[in-house]
Amino acid sequence: QVQLVESGGGLVQPGGSLRLSCEVSGSIFRINVMGWYRQGPRNKREMVAVVTSGGTTNYADSVKGRFTISRDNAKNTAYLQMNSLKPEDTAVYYCNADSLSAGLEREISWGQGTQVTVSS
Repeated sequence: QVQLVESGGGLVQPGGSLRLSCEVSGSIFRINVMGWYRQGPRNKREMVAVVTSGGTTNYADSVKGRFTISRDNAKNTAYLQMNSLKPEDTAVYYCNADSLSAGLEREISWGQGTQVTVSS
């Protein structure tokens, strides 16, 4: 079973920065894609950024140029550096991992979520 533990959320003023971390543990053969998703109080969960094991990234248009996703494959950890934060970035941020278990079964796993609030 795969576990994801997120950290780094909090309250920040508009224009500020936060860095989220997501550590994946468990019986893992390989993590193919890691990503960050978010869900605001009145919105559906949406993709924020994803990164493949080879480092290819994809971002939502709303965060391009402000957010940067990265990963450390040796540590099974993904990061989301968020700069120039706006009030509309306020949401619960969820980490996601698309992995292969030690038995080569595909698993889609989610973290518990971390709250990001952008407010003055």
